[in-house]
Amino acid sequence: MPKTVLITGAGSGFGRGAAVELARRAHKVIATVETEAQAKELVAAHPELTVEKLDITNPGEVAKVDRWNFDVFVANAGRGQTGPLSLVPMERLRAVFEVNVFGTFAITQRVAQAMRRKRAGRILIVSSIGGVRAGVGSGPYTMTKHALQAFGTALRAELAPFGVDVALINPGPYATGFNDRMANDPGPWFDRRTAAPEDVAVMDALVARITVGQFDPKEVVQRYVELVEADKTELVNFIPPDILDRFLKPTNA
Repeated sequence: MPKTVLITGAGSGFGRGAAVELARRAHKVIATVETEAQAKELVAAHPELTVEKLDITNPGEVAKVDRWNFDVFVANAGRGQTGPLSLVPMERLRAVFEVNVFGTFAITQRVAQAMRRKRAGRILIVSSIGGVRAGVGSGPYTMTKHALQAFGTALRAELAPFGVDVALINPGPYATGFNDRMANDPGPWFDRRTAAPEDVAVMDALVARITVGQFDPKEVVQRYVELVEADKTELVNFIPPDILDRFLKPTNA
């Protein structure tokens, strides 16, 4: 049965792929993006989508969700930040938390309140393999995903009595370009030419860990679709399912 699905961060990557595939499967998709430029581009490329500008860090724009009636919410929007934790500027850490944690919380809470009243709905929160494992160099980003892991776990238990389902999506390294940008560009505050060799080694290890051997993003898009359409879900959904065994080892490397 076709559903109405609201997706944040649909301008690129997994969010865009899932929006397009869900629409192809006859679901009605409200695809939200951060900027007007993204909105114009997405409308032109995919007129089958209902496209809206929605910056999840802007309370006025978050309030737009009250206008829409939808069955499934996919909290997909996010930003990356890497760098040695002993050096990363506080403003950079605050910025990634503002989007990944506080922005995600604000819009998800608003959606949850509406779904409680209806006593129906599904919320899919996009975490990461970084939500359960942290490695050198990725601390700023994985800190935010650990927070989302706790958020989704508690929210699932709290909303179940209201008939609202909550699940977490935990992708490994996929070739959308996000990992490459995040690993290779921590920001102008980190200069390899003047950084300590130990800190350069941290960033080199990060690049090798998350940009080499990345998987096909179509796997993640397909899993988004499956979770939207599923009769029931599990709390944690690793993609690929055996990512902990085949890619990440429990070390500090």
